[in-house]
Amino acid sequence: MIELDETKLAQLPTMNQMLDEKFGVNGTAGREEFNARAIAWYFGTLLRDRRRELNLTQKEVAEKIGREQTYIARVERGKSDIQLSSFFRIAAVLGIQFIPTFVSALK
Repeated sequence: MIELDETKLAQLPTMNQMLDEKFGVNGTAGREEFNARAIAWYFGTLLRDRRRELNLTQKEVAEKIGREQTYIARVERGKSDIQLSSFFRIAAVLGIQFIPTFVSALK
């Protein structure tokens, strides 16, 4: 079994420290832009993976929601600023149900 050197591990930067350095701390424009792109990519990947599980093409999904195939492609790549209503329509076609939970973001 490999033993880890705790001293060396303590010197490694955390992921948040790396993100702070590259994109700025939370609340800055650069970090907010990064967070928005990351979320768009995550949800696009979620939709793409489910579409593939169902063996549907982008064109088939697009036709079911009344959009173009290129729109679905942009959503799946996280390149489209998707409206919540469009996201729910795509999710419904893919058999994904979201049950929102509302919590206060105020501190």
